Amino acid sequence: MQLEGSCHCGAVSFTVSSSAPYPYQRCYCSICRKTQGGGGYAINLSGDAETMNVTGIASVSVYHAKLIEPGQKVPHASSAERHFCKRCGSALWLFSPEWPELIHPFASAIDTPLPIPPEHTHLLLGSKASWVEVQAGPDDKLFDEFPQESIAEWHARLGLTSS
Repeated sequence: MQLEGSCHCGAVSFTVSSSAPYPYQRCYCSICRKTQGGGGYAINLSGDAETMNVTGIASVSVYHAKLIEPGQKVPHASSAERHFCKRCGSALWLFSPEWPELIHPFASAIDTPLPIPPEHTHLLLGSKASWVEVQAGPDDKLFDEFPQESIAEWHARLGLTSS
């Protein structure tokens, strides 16, 4: 599926091909919540990094979240790159050098109508803010940490992979 996305002010737009376009994965970690999850969580999709085409790249900035490893006191910068519009602040996509073939656009930045997922995965609930109410359906999966199932595996298990 070809996804089209943009920031709120229109300075940045992008397209990317995705075989896993269902916005099913809700991340409750403090990084996602504070950088783009106004409802207490964020949803990212999976795309083929080689197909990413960006217009207005001069308006894109990158944020590396600060991480504190267990047992450590000094934070260090995450290798993951959270791209956002430096004019309006819209979160656009995440890129991690650990998986260079993938790009993860935030569902909130996608303009293309997305398919409705038959179930959701709620992850990093151990980091959830106290005020957030998890709205889980009967088939939803809930995890305090990361699930073992990847975005591609979730789509394949449910027969939802598109081309």
